[in-house]
Amino acid sequence: MIEKLFSPKQVARALGVSESSLKRWCDRGLIDTRRTGGGHRRITLSGVCRFLREHDQELVHPDLLGLPATSGRGRRCLARAREHMLQAIRRGDEEACREVILDLYLAGFSIGQLCDEVLAEVMRRVGDRWQCGDLEIYQERLACEFLGRALEDLRQVLPTPEPGAATAIGGAPEGDPYTLAGRMVELVLRAAGWQAVSLGSSLPFSTLSQAVRQRKPRLFWLSVSSIDGEEQFLGQYEQFHTEAVKGTAIVIGGRALTEPIRRRMKYCSHCDSLQQLKEFATTLWNP
Repeated sequence: MIEKLFSPKQVARALGVSESSLKRWCDRGLIDTRRTGGGHRRITLSGVCRFLREHDQELVHPDLLGLPATSGRGRRCLARAREHMLQAIRRGDEEACREVILDLYLAGFSIGQLCDEVLAEVMRRVGDRWQCGDLEIYQERLACEFLGRALEDLRQVLPTPEPGAATAIGGAPEGDPYTLAGRMVELVLRAAGWQAVSLGSSLPFSTLSQAVRQRKPRLFWLSVSSIDGEEQFLGQYEQFHTEAVKGTAIVIGGRALTEPIRRRMKYCSHCDSLQQLKEFATTLWNP
């Protein structure tokens, strides 16, 4: 994905400061800049967001950078953020969901914290309320769509991994339709500097084997939220593990992988949270 680039004038207007002040911050190295072929200064969206996370600077006109209109003006704690998002999902307010996540990121919370303590927890509560009849099926599906687009917002504000970064790929096996977990893994690893790509959901183990053989990643993750036939799943996974490329660390996770199932699987690491995954990943490669 190509990073969005903005002129100093555009960024200055978004921050509500003079262009000369903005250029001084760039000259001091407070905001990462690039030069065009003609020598003009350009600023990435990820550079602006990094500056906002590290300095007490207000984002006056976020819409000028393609962000939701009130981004950067809230400083919610994680508990309040969860309640705010649940209320937004109930009333079908996607913009509010996106703003909550961006506000927390700009306030300095890590991607791992946002995924573990807000997004994953919100989806757990949405699932509980759906099963209890407190939410309709369409609201649960909308929640997945809303949070998926919120994750895309985060992807846009993260810096592009450097050339030579370690690679990671992963996805969900056949019969598991959930995509959010894989997208969260992708973001957590990208925030840690990895070149990470989620392959998607409901993927046969045969094609996952092909992906590992062809791309030879340093890390492969398998997110399992649902299993359609335990014995079949374990048999296919065993074949996948046998065919895995030497040197690829296999990490597994997901609510469907109970302890009895895990005892019958071979893997490098099992992670209960995305922050655990990040910690394991740093043992393999750390930029």
